[in-house]
Amino acid sequence: MKRTNPVAIVTGSGKRLGRQIAMALAINGYDIVVNYYNSKKGAHQTVKNVEKLGKKAIAVRADVSRKFQVDRMVRIAYHKFGRIDLLVNNSAIFVECDPLNISEKIWNNTINTNLKGSFICIQSVIPYMLKLKRGSIINIVSLGGIQAWKKHLPYSVSKAGLIMLTKCFAKILAPKIRVNAIAPGTILINGEESLSIHHVNKKNIPLKKYGTPLDITEAVTYLATKAKYMTGQILIIDGGRSIQ
Repeated sequence: MKRTNPVAIVTGSGKRLGRQIAMALAINGYDIVVNYYNSKKGAHQTVKNVEKLGKKAIAVRADVSRKFQVDRMVRIAYHKFGRIDLLVNNSAIFVECDPLNISEKIWNNTINTNLKGSFICIQSVIPYMLKLKRGSIINIVSLGGIQAWKKHLPYSVSKAGLIMLTKCFAKILAPKIRVNAIAPGTILINGEESLSIHHVNKKNIPLKKYGTPLDITEAVTYLATKAKYMTGQILIIDGGRSIQ
């Protein structure tokens, strides 16, 4: 039987951290399903980047908060590659807002994408991973799901929920499917930073610096390829900020 590469679906991989994760997984032998919703141009650039690394990739548009769109994306992935080994739930909405005047739209959009969307994606890939009798799911949560970020209340709530979702599914899907999460602190990506986002002062981070995409992608590849005896765990990568 011809050997095939493992296959990863990375949500929100048309830009920023999602793109970096997709490329890191490609370097480590994965073919990639690049999920996007609005970032069509960026998604196709991610595909090109992955192909330059010698791996296969397809871009599939899907709103992760809509089950029928996610189910379609996963079917396309399976039809194209014949297997699904890894899901990285990276899609997220991060909006700063007045905690006493949060609109219903901001609340719904944030919860639907960050929490509901991850739940739907996990539900959708489970049958395909069980066909292989193995699989790995990595949820990109946040330090904001551990600390109370009052100016990002919907985001903090959604990521706290995703942490519990990680632990619940880890119990439900063991021993065949491992489910873990990564909680980044402040990660700066050169050329893709929004000037509207105010970052914590480096003085308030014990290591006195911001993180880089490599800090996160190394953790993703570790959980995907080496951490065979880990499930239900949250890796905090924040320069020590969570202990302040």
